[in-house]
Order: sequence, then structure tokens, then C-alpha cells
Amino acid sequence: MTIETKQGTTRTFGAEVLRRLEPIRALSSMRLLELSTLCTIETVSRGLDPFRLQGVTGQSVYLMTGELKVSFDDGSSCVLVGGSEASNWPLAKRSPFVSDAKAITDIELIRVDDEMLDIMMTWDQLSAGVDTSASNPEATDWRLMSGAFRLQSLTNGALSRLPAASIDELFRRFERIRIKAGEVILREGEEGDFYYIIENGRCSVSRKVGGVVMSLAELKAGDAFGEEALVAESTRNATVCMKTAGVLLRLKKNDFIELLREPLLKRVSWIEARQHVAAGAIWLDVRYPSEYQNDRLPGAVNVPLSEIRNAIDVLDRQPEYIVYCQSGRRSSAAAFLLSQRGYRAYWLKDGLKAGALPLRN
Repeated sequence: MTIETKQGTTRTFGAEVLRRLEPIRALSSMRLLELSTLCTIETVSRGLDPFRLQGVTGQSVYLMTGELKVSFDDGSSCVLVGGSEASNWPLAKRSPFVSDAKAITDIELIRVDDEMLDIMMTWDQLSAGVDTSASNPEATDWRLMSGAFRLQSLTNGALSRLPAASIDELFRRFERIRIKAGEVILREGEEGDFYYIIENGRCSVSRKVGGVVMSLAELKAGDAFGEEALVAESTRNATVCMKTAGVLLRLKKNDFIELLREPLLKRVSWIEARQHVAAGAIWLDVRYPSEYQNDRLPGAVNVPLSEIRNAIDVLDRQPEYIVYCQSGRRSSAAAFLLSQRGYRAYWLKDGLKAGALPLRN
């Protein structure tokens, strides 16, 4: 008889439920609390196979309550009981079963995405190595922070593409500063000196257009700003002011270039760019529409640098993007903004001024 899995009811739970599970229990209290909001307990009725429709590939699955019979690839089988020592370990991690699993009683399971869990553990373990002893009173225990280093930021935000090898050094060089409401963090036209990530609080972004101050955006915990001037070696193109009191993480320009800009920025030549496009990459023109209309590359999509942030999650994430402008300044900044949010973006060295391709359609 074929046993079909039927999705049962789900319910949320507190962090205390995770404290007995391996290796999840090693996470910090803040991470456990965050993880508990991202998972649910799944109820499966007696007699059903909980993995018939949804297996365990890419997941850590834990039996919380009830009895479950599983069969292994060597022909043996066993009965797992929720709450026992054996149930503290994810199913199929130590002895993968082939196809048969059957709920002897009604059971409850917790499913945790392995990639998400690995990201949490990587950042938690590295942050735990930072010296926060009495001999180093200025150090911050990053594991206690819930804004800039929450999972959403680490998977889709400013830090999502950071090489793991740079994380430890990043913790050492970030400076944590408290800012009052109304305080200006950076001003339009000034030289770039720091890169910022918001730990908590909100910031407003504005720019002068025709002598009138225009509000552009509002930033929240986990958002980053200040990178454009540092990447393009230009002045600030907007003013950022604290809308509420908050805490910012600040990274000096030289540290930003070493730890973030260089690992994330991928530069290509004309020849390399054409090869990428021939393989399916898309030209992304980040100049003003008037420039784009005058000498765009064949098939290019136009998203001005000033609109790149608004295009995040609107642009298709599947293809590669070859980002270009007139000289490479704007395109390098745009490529960085895209790369740090998970897009596969390259910037064209020297831009259109290299003149190595016919420009008009």
C-alpha cells in the first residue's frame, strides 16, 4: 500500500524548544530566538509517511513528539521517539534512510533549512571569537545584535556576499556608534570616508534637485549606505540623516575597500564582457536615460545608478549582469550594490570610453 503524506496543521514555538537540538543548541540566545520565528512545528497524522511528498534534502528535520519508524539503506529499521536522546539529532544526517518512513502515532516535526542554519552558525562562531573580556571593554559581542546581523541581512542584505574568510576581520574593524535623532551622518557633496550599516533605528535619504531637497528613501535596520562614494571614488551623492535615535556600524574607507569592495567587485574587459553576453548575460546601462538613448549597447536595459536600490528584487536574479556607464565609475558602484544583495553583477572596465564595440543598435 502506498502511503501518501498529507500536510497537517502547523504551529509556532519558542526558542526553548530548540535548546535541546543538535547542533542548533550551540547557537547564541539571539540566534535561537530568531530561528524560532522562522520555523514551524508540522503535525503529521498516524499512518502517513511525512517524507513522501517533501523529503529531507537540504533540510534538518527533527522529531519533536510521537513515534516514527524509519528504514535505512542497509535494510534495517528503527523506531524513533520524540523527546528521546536520538530525536535530538536531525533525521537522516547520521544514517540516511532510503524511502520508507511511517508515523506510528501522530507526530510533530520541525524542519530547518540547512543553508540558513549554516549561515547562522558561521557568523555565530566567528563572532564568538571576538575578545569581549574585561581587558577589551570596547569590544562588541556581535551575537547579541539583532539588526545588522539578522538572517535577512546575511542572506539577502549588505553582508550576504561577504567571503567567509573576511568575516572575522570585519568584526574586528567595525566601530559601533550611537546616534541621536536628527543628526546628519553624511552630507551630499562631501568626500566619502566611512561605510555604514544600520544596527537599529531609521535614516532618511535626501538629495538636492534643482535647489529643492527631495526625499529619496527611508532606511531601516540591516540596510547599508555610504558605499557609492567609496566604490566610485567620488563625493557623496545624497544626505543621510537619522530619523530616529539609533546605532550604526561604521567601517573606515580603507577597511571597506579591503574587506568588502575588492572581494565583491568583479571587473571584466570588453572581450570578457562580450563572452558573458553571448552566454546569456544582460547589459545593464546605469547612466541617465538621455545618455542611454544616445549610445546604448544592443539589448541593454537602463536602470540609472540613482534607481538601483529601487530595482533590488525587481530585476530578475537569474541572469548575470554586465553593468556599464561612460567611464566605469557609476557602473562599479552599481555593480557593488547589486553584488552585495546577491546578484551576479560585473562592471565593464573603463566603460564606453574604451570604444571597443559599436555602440548603436
